[in-house]
Amino acid sequence: MISENLNKAFNEQIQAELASEYLYLSMKAYLRQLNLMGFVNWMDVQVQEEHAHAFGMFDYIHDRGGKVELLAIDKPKFNWDSPLNLFEEVLKHEEYITSRINDLMDVAEGERDRAAVSFLDWYLKEQVEEESNVGNVLATLKLIKDDVKALLLLDKDLAARVFTAPVIG
Repeated sequence: MISENLNKAFNEQIQAELASEYLYLSMKAYLRQLNLMGFVNWMDVQVQEEHAHAFGMFDYIHDRGGKVELLAIDKPKFNWDSPLNLFEEVLKHEEYITSRINDLMDVAEGERDRAAVSFLDWYLKEQVEEESNVGNVLATLKLIKDDVKALLLLDKDLAARVFTAPVIG
């Protein structure tokens, strides 16, 4: 059985994951307005990943005999100055989510809940991958600067990204 304290912390993280999904959906809409369909695809994969992350925790709470309580999600930002600015914000957001996962791990460790610690280990590894993927796109955007042709080549590359449903836990 999951402790009340850890259950609450997981519900708060589900909110953060669903808010991430909502933010990335908003970013996808912005990128679609720019007709950068490869970027749209990249962001669509992010939307699907965040959804999977939230529902991994959703299922985990139920599996441990806890109670899911869905918390309110704020309206996301919907406009950015450029794809570069957008990806700078994606990196900051992923770093924020990493800090939240670390905090959730701290709660699990404080509760001496080894099952939760083991479960959350996957999320920590996933965050390393998330930050690296975003960092790579961001580094390329910084190299591109205002080169439209290079931006379109990157857009074409990002169109190849495919969502693979994760095996969480």
